[in-house]
Amino acid sequence: MAKEMSPSTFKPYIPASANLPEMTPRALIMGVILGMIFGASSLYLVLKVGLTVSASIPVSVIAITLFRLFNKLGAKDSTILENSITQTAGSAGESLAFGLGVTMPAIMILGFDLEISRVMLVGCLGGLLGILLMIPMRRTMIVENHGALKYPEGTACAEVLKAAATDSSREAAGEASDPHAQDDANKRARIIFSGFGLGLIYKIANVALKGWKDTPETVFGAPLASGSIGAEVSPELLGVGYIIGPRIASVMAAGGVMSYLLLIPMIKFFGDALSVPLSPGTMLIKDMSPHDIRSAYVLYIGAGAVATGGLVSLVRAMPTIWRSMSAGLSGLKKGADSITSGTVLRTDQDIPMKWVVIGALAIIAVITFAAPLHMNLLGALLILVFGFLFSTVSSRLTGEIGSSSNPISGMTVATLLFTCLVFLLMGWTGGKYYVTALSVGAIVCIACSNAGTTSQDLKTGFLVGATPKLQQYAILAGALSSALILGPILLKLNDAGTVYVPAAQVAPALTTDASKLTETAQLQGPQAEQDKATYRVWHKNDALGAPAGKYLVNDAGKVAYLVDPGINGAYKQRPDGTSVTKYDAPKAVLMSYIIKGILDRQLPWTLVLFGVMIAVVLEMAGIPSLAFAVGVYLPLSSSAPLFVGGMIRWLVDRRNNKLDQYKNLNEEEMQAAGDRSSGVLLSSGYIAGGALAGIVIAFTAGILTNFDKAIGDWSTAHNPFFEGAYSDGLSLIPYAFIAILLYWIAREKNIKQS
Repeated sequence: MAKEMSPSTFKPYIPASANLPEMTPRALIMGVILGMIFGASSLYLVLKVGLTVSASIPVSVIAITLFRLFNKLGAKDSTILENSITQTAGSAGESLAFGLGVTMPAIMILGFDLEISRVMLVGCLGGLLGILLMIPMRRTMIVENHGALKYPEGTACAEVLKAAATDSSREAAGEASDPHAQDDANKRARIIFSGFGLGLIYKIANVALKGWKDTPETVFGAPLASGSIGAEVSPELLGVGYIIGPRIASVMAAGGVMSYLLLIPMIKFFGDALSVPLSPGTMLIKDMSPHDIRSAYVLYIGAGAVATGGLVSLVRAMPTIWRSMSAGLSGLKKGADSITSGTVLRTDQDIPMKWVVIGALAIIAVITFAAPLHMNLLGALLILVFGFLFSTVSSRLTGEIGSSSNPISGMTVATLLFTCLVFLLMGWTGGKYYVTALSVGAIVCIACSNAGTTSQDLKTGFLVGATPKLQQYAILAGALSSALILGPILLKLNDAGTVYVPAAQVAPALTTDASKLTETAQLQGPQAEQDKATYRVWHKNDALGAPAGKYLVNDAGKVAYLVDPGINGAYKQRPDGTSVTKYDAPKAVLMSYIIKGILDRQLPWTLVLFGVMIAVVLEMAGIPSLAFAVGVYLPLSSSAPLFVGGMIRWLVDRRNNKLDQYKNLNEEEMQAAGDRSSGVLLSSGYIAGGALAGIVIAFTAGILTNFDKAIGDWSTAHNPFFEGAYSDGLSLIPYAFIAILLYWIAREKNIKQS
């Protein structure tokens, strides 16, 4: 292994003296568009399973491919610095989507409407704040700690960019042209675009055309009564499992096994003889399905385990936090003392410090006075303090363990816990302060998520010789653009899955005083065709007589509908029998539990403490409790496909690591090689294609209602893959095809070492 060069002797791939096109309009526009696409697919993932994967390498490969296509059509070929700008702008969407998906749905779960202005404002403010806070720390994190902080995904992305460098870029770098570079880049492009197309077609055939059952499931009888096992046979979750690897995928699936094959059957076994409902459930356990038991009891256990796992990961990071605080303060001083462009090397130019300070102060002012946030000065100060602290921590942890393993949710949990405790001491416990506390947590979450991504991109730029100032402008543009579209997508996904449940089904005799209800609403989506009346809105906070939630009430005070949302809702069919897609949003639910549990003390703390003890036992056994806890909370049908993808990665790595080209690599070099491998590229295509198809299907649900019902009725009657005694087994056949293809493509050829 070559000896690590010190920052003073390090030479980037493109020297500072080179004058290559960099932040051109085409590079920035392409990056913004790709950022929106991968941001949308990442938002879909975080709502489904509570995690995302880095978009840097897929964006790089797609950008390189599209630029080369334009070159064949007569346009000038792109430089490696243009590709770097595209990758930088395109990576902002994924980090922003994670922060929004983890926090914003909690507002709706707490009983408030998810307003578009609030979602977009939080996304813009959090994204811009994280980037600005990272700018003065660049020299400390990226330059001075070049040998210590590896930024694994950023380093792998730089290798992809260098491997695909055009002749003009290689000439600027002092290298000879490589006749094989274009062939290698074309091969990578074919893999990722094939995965995208296959994921798109598979999802449309599966979900829109009802080609086969999307979640095969088996429910067991005695002695494991109410135990069940199922799997969502989707390409995007298979791809996620492959990318996160066998360790995390297996631990998450183990959490699901505990829920569905231990906790649920155990609750059924001990509760079957009860003659009264056991709180917080509202019906007899003997009458509950496995999913009812999960909703009433297991979710709270999982929430306690997730909260504890997040805090444990934060405690583990305390030494890093202290180092990061010191480095961050040092970085601020160096940023303030640095000389701006024109007097320093191109590769060492940042956005001037005065604009960073002005921008940060402007953001805090907007946070304080923006009406949709229900914010106050104390909340704004908490955002500033926690934003700086955790943005610094996020940047350093990304450098040490990569963005995929960065415990952003743990930092958000800590922010919310402290904020809610402060509010409790101040006596602020009303519903208004739910939104204030959550807005604090949301902006901090997005800020530290984007700070980690920004530092990773700056590492890539540092290695290839990009201009930091231009990268910073690019990621600001990418974050702002993604924030403007992710809010509407989030709301539309929720609306598409919303079911208006008739009162006769949940609370036939429920009434309230309609004269006290001032908010009104009409049904939205397909059910609006059957009922165009205007109702009063009742936000019911307790579970007495009927579940807590949002109800539509007529003028006489009689409840007409329970509004079951698409995010964290329980009803998967409309009254006419058409099915809808629901999103568990596990980490957003956790945020809502923290707020409600501290400010109003409404949680079933016994169940939550059971979850806490599960996490404690796991940590004592040396098992990462956060991944396991997320598995406890998620449906097993969501974690099982992650396990399948992880096992394929294990088989592939086990084979590929024996090849000659890998024998002399250390662990870090093997990880970097794995991050840019064919299997990761195909998986990224699966993720983007499957997730975007899911979003399009959700968006068109209200438009194509009649088609959806007709194709559903036909498949139920005539398609054995969709309905029937053998449908669960038959639906695994197309899934096995994309799984086997992933294994086959991921296998590499042996290259004899000379």
